[in-house]
Amino acid sequence: MKRRYFGTDGIRGEAGREPLTPEFVLRLGKAAGRYLSQRAERPVVLIGKDTRESGDLLEAALAAGLLSQGVAVEHLGILPTPGVAFLTAELGADASVVISASHNPYQDNGIKFFGPGGTKLSDEAEAAIEELLEAELDTTRIATVRNHQEAERIYMDRLVRIGPRLDGLRVAMDTANGATYRVAPRVFQRLGAEVFAVFTTPDGRNINKGCGSTHPETLARIVREGGFDLGVAFDGDGDRVVLIDRKGREASGDHLLFINAVVREEPLVVGTIMSNLGLERALGERGIAFERTPVGDRYVYEALLRRGGRLGGEQSGHVLFLEHLPTGDGIQTALLTLAAVRDSGRPLEAWVDALPMYPQTLVNVPVSDKHRVMEHPELADWIARAEAMLGGGRINVRPSGTEPLVRIMAEGPEERAVHEAAAWLRERIEAAVE
Repeated sequence: MKRRYFGTDGIRGEAGREPLTPEFVLRLGKAAGRYLSQRAERPVVLIGKDTRESGDLLEAALAAGLLSQGVAVEHLGILPTPGVAFLTAELGADASVVISASHNPYQDNGIKFFGPGGTKLSDEAEAAIEELLEAELDTTRIATVRNHQEAERIYMDRLVRIGPRLDGLRVAMDTANGATYRVAPRVFQRLGAEVFAVFTTPDGRNINKGCGSTHPETLARIVREGGFDLGVAFDGDGDRVVLIDRKGREASGDHLLFINAVVREEPLVVGTIMSNLGLERALGERGIAFERTPVGDRYVYEALLRRGGRLGGEQSGHVLFLEHLPTGDGIQTALLTLAAVRDSGRPLEAWVDALPMYPQTLVNVPVSDKHRVMEHPELADWIARAEAMLGGGRINVRPSGTEPLVRIMAEGPEERAVHEAAAWLRERIEAAVE
C-alpha cells in the first residue's frame, strides 16, 4: 500500500519544512486522533522525544491535534525510543509517538507511531492515517493532557531487572547528547559498573554531532588511552548501540548478533541486506540459519514472527530480542550482550577476532528522484557488472527511506576491488540522473 508521507521509520524531514511544519503536524495529530477514536472509546496516547530543539514545537502541535479528537495525551518527556515502546505496553496505552530523527543531525526530526503493545504501526494503519489527512476533521470532543512523572524510573527499573551484574567493570560511555543521556549511565551504575560518560550535555543542537554510534572514534580513543574494559556508544534516540573493545575496535550490530546467537545457541538469526557476508558465513559454519530482509527493523520483526525466531537486527546496532521487546533497545542490547560475553568466558576482543568481516563500503549518492534511479532500465546490468569486479562479493543498491539518496553497498574479499566497484557504479548512477 503506497504511502506519501510515512517512510520506513515514520515521517522524517527537516524541522520547520514540509512535511514537518507545525501546520502539517497539527493535521497529522488530528488524523491519527480520528483513526484512534474510531477504534477505542477513550484512547490514550503517550508522547516521548529526544533532545532536539524542535521537539517541543512538534510535540505541542501533535498533541493539540490528538486532543481535538478526544485522545488523551500523556507526555513522557525525553526518553529513548524503546522506552516509549515499552511503556506503551506497560501502561496499556492505545498508541504512542516518538518525536526523533534517530541518528540524523539536529536540524532533522521525525514522528514515529507505535500501536498497542509497543509494536510499530502497520503499513495499512499508516495509509489509513494518511487518508484522513485530507479530510476536514472538526473537533469532536476535547481530551486532557498530563505529564507522566514516573516514566523514566519505570523504564530504568525494567532495564536493571534484565541486566547482569557489572561489578568491577570500567565502562566508557557515549550517549550522543541524546535521549539516553540520563538513563544509560544510571542503569549501568545501578548494576555495579564504574561509568565514565561523555557527550551527556544536550543543548538541542549537538545531538549526534561527532559522537554516538555513528561516530565512535572519540570513544574508541578514550577506551584505549583510559584502560577501560569496553566502550558503549548509543545513537540519538537510543535504539542502536555499538560496543568498543579494549583495543579500540568497534563491535557493530553484526558482531552483537554473532555473539548472542552463538552463546544463546539460536537456531535462526534474521539480518538485512546490509548485514556483512562474514556474519552469514560464520553463522552457517555453526549451523545457525540466516535470513535477510530489506533494511528496517520492522521487516526484521516481521521475519522473526513469521519464522518463529527470537534474535535479529541490523549492522547499525539495532538489535531485536523478541522475548523482551518488539523493537530494538540500545541499552538492553548492550546489557544482554555483556551477559552473553560473561557467560562465554571470553572477553569482547576475542569475539571481535572470531568474526572475520568482509571489506565493505557504503556510498551515498545524492539524487533528486531516487525512484527514477531504481527504475532505470540499465540498473540491473550495472549492478551485475559491478558484482563481477568483486570476485565473490555482492552489491546492493537501494533508495534511502528517509533522505534523497540512493545507497550503494559493496562487499567482497578484496578491499580495493570493493571500493573500485562502488565508485564505478556511482559514476553510472550520477551520469544517469544528470
